[in-house]
Amino acid sequence: MRRARNIAALIVGVFFILPGTTAQPYRAETFSAAAPDEVSAAMREVLSENAIRIFSEKGTLCEVWVVRTIPVRTHPSPQLGVILPELEEGTLIGVVRFRTEGEDYRRQVVSPGVYTMRYALHPVDGNHQGVAPQRDFLLLVPASADGDPGLMPPAELYTQSQKASGTTHPSVWSLVPAEAVEAAALPAVTHHPGEDLWIVTFLVPAQAERAAPRPLPISLVFAGHAPEA
Repeated sequence: MRRARNIAALIVGVFFILPGTTAQPYRAETFSAAAPDEVSAAMREVLSENAIRIFSEKGTLCEVWVVRTIPVRTHPSPQLGVILPELEEGTLIGVVRFRTEGEDYRRQVVSPGVYTMRYALHPVDGNHQGVAPQRDFLLLVPASADGDPGLMPPAELYTQSQKASGTTHPSVWSLVPAEAVEAAALPAVTHHPGEDLWIVTFLVPAQAERAAPRPLPISLVFAGHAPEA
């Protein structure tokens, strides 16, 4: 437990914006606070109080609380197009509070409020051809509809996430391969100018059964859209 807390502490500290353009539309910082009141007591128990606040040019965009420890597979099997095969679909990654209206990877509007973030893979079918080079996403679920931090079955996750988007499609937030940033500089914001994607990379303590915790880097697209969106 002590080692897991030490790894979680890596999330605390200065939030770096890496060199890129001279005008940065986004910046971020870390802060310490309990999870929002909208989160269930059970959820609050598994969330770190070390949080990330992301700002846009208009003010605070959102705040993120990640889990203290994330369970992972002991011997994950590589899968084509999957960057985090050690994660089970439906795994809780954290909670996000939007202070202002946001847009997901499909340009679907997300209203201000509190949402859980769970790991998912987009289906291998013709409807999702070319959505992203990888299949890994986080789906948002309104906190009021998600009070159990355990695994959520994928079918239920897709349905509940529609409540976040207000459409017949889940609210999807793309994950990308972890940015090549020194661990000491994490969490960090980077920009992919080709696709105009803004990415936050952070560490979550991951623990497989009968193994010591280890830091798992996650790179999440928080601003930017699929090419066809």
